[in-house]
Amino acid sequence: MDHSLIKKLRKNIRKNSIISRKLYDEYNVKRGLRNENGTGVLVGLTRVGDVHGYLLDEGEQIPVKGRLRYRGISIKDLTNGFQKGNRYGFEEVCYFLLFGDLPNKEQYDMICGELAKERELPDGFIEEMILKFPSRDIMNKLARCVLVLYSFDENPDDISIANVVNQCIKLIAQMPLLAAYGYIAHDHYHCNGSLFINRPNPELSCAENFLHVLRKDSKFTKLEAEVLDLCLVLHAEHGGGNNSSFTTHVVSSSGTDTYSSVAASIGSLKGPKHGGANLRVMNMMEDLMEKIDDYESDEEIEEYFTKILNKQANDNSGLIYGFGHAVYTLSDPRAVILKAKAKALAEESGNTKIFNLYNRVERIVPKVFKTIKNNDKVVSANVDFYSGLVYKMLRIPKDLYTPIFAMARIIGWSAHRIEELVFNPRIMRPAYKNVCPPKEYANIEKR
Repeated sequence: MDHSLIKKLRKNIRKNSIISRKLYDEYNVKRGLRNENGTGVLVGLTRVGDVHGYLLDEGEQIPVKGRLRYRGISIKDLTNGFQKGNRYGFEEVCYFLLFGDLPNKEQYDMICGELAKERELPDGFIEEMILKFPSRDIMNKLARCVLVLYSFDENPDDISIANVVNQCIKLIAQMPLLAAYGYIAHDHYHCNGSLFINRPNPELSCAENFLHVLRKDSKFTKLEAEVLDLCLVLHAEHGGGNNSSFTTHVVSSSGTDTYSSVAASIGSLKGPKHGGANLRVMNMMEDLMEKIDDYESDEEIEEYFTKILNKQANDNSGLIYGFGHAVYTLSDPRAVILKAKAKALAEESGNTKIFNLYNRVERIVPKVFKTIKNNDKVVSANVDFYSGLVYKMLRIPKDLYTPIFAMARIIGWSAHRIEELVFNPRIMRPAYKNVCPPKEYANIEKR
C-alpha cells in the first residue's frame, strides 16, 4: 500500500484505535496487566522461578533487597555453588530448571553430553538457511531458523512431555550456533566482514562453544568463558510474568508445537521494552563517555544524567537505561553478582577505567533521580547495566546482545512450556470488553 495514502489515513487509524483511559477505570481493566500500585496482576502459578523485590503493607510497597530463586534456590547460592565447584553453570541450570532437581555428577555429565550431541545443526542447514538468507536482525534470524527446524523433526507436533523435553534440549543446544552463525552471515553480507565457519567442539561447554564459534581464531581465556557462562545463568529464568515467558505460557496453552512456542517468545524478547535494554545502556554510556572530559568527575556525570532526565541528552527520551525494574527496588541480585565478575574481567582486559566509571555512575544516578524527580522512589542498577559492559569487554558485537539473552532464556521458556503442558490443560482466554458503539451499515454510494 502506498505510504502517502497511509499517511493521509493516519488520522482515521488513530481515531478508530484510541480508547479513553476513563473507560479502563470504568470497567476496572488492568492496563498492561498491572495494578494501580505497579504490581503485576496475578494470572498464574509457577514452580520454576521467583522474583521478589518489595513487601506489601496495606497496599503500599516497601522496598527490600532483590531476590531471585530458581526452583526455590537463591541465584546467589546457585552461582556460588557451581563456581566453587569449578563447573560451568549453564548446563547445571539447564538440568535443574527442566527436571526440577539439582543434578548429581552422573546427571550433570549426562546433560553436558546430551547438549554436546545435539549441538550440530542438520546437514545443509548452515548453507541453505543461514548463509543464503542473511538477516539484518539476528533475532528475526533466530525465530526463522527455529521455525524451519520444525521441518527436520520427525514428530514436531507431538506434545507429550518426553518429546517436548527432547525438543527443548535440542533447541537449547542449537540456539548459540544459530545466533553466532546468523551474526557471521550478517557481518559478511551486510558489513563486508570475513566469512568463516567454526564447527562446535563437543568437549567445550555452551559458553566456550559460543566464543569458539564466534571468534575467527577460536581463542578465549578461561575467565572470559566463565563470565559469559555466568551471564547465561543470570538470564536463564525470571519468573512466569516477564513478557516472553508469559508468551510461552499463552502460546503453549493452545496446544501448539514447541518450535512455534519458542519462535513466539523470541518475537516478544526482541521488543526494545523487553530484551534490548542492555544495548540501550551501552549506547547511553558511550554517549556519556563522548560528552564528558573527566571520568572521575562526579559533577560532570551528575550534569549529564540531569540533562537526560530533562530530555536534553542521549536519545532525549528522559530515560536513564539500566536503572529501575518492574519488580526489584533496593537491588537487582543479578546485577550484584555480575558486577563482581565484571570487575575481574575489566582487570584482565585492561578496562578498569571504564569499569570504575560504571561504578561511579551506579552511585550517582540514584542521587540525580531523587533531586530531579523530587520523590523518594528507590532506583538501583539492574542487570542490563553491567551485562552490556561485559559483552563489550568480551568483544561481542552489539547485534548479538539480545540474541545472547535468547540463548539463555530459552531454558526458562522450556521449563515454563513443560509446566503449562503438564498442569494447565486449559487454553488462556482472557476477556476484552468491546467499547465501540453500534453503527449502521451504509451503502458505498452514501459513504
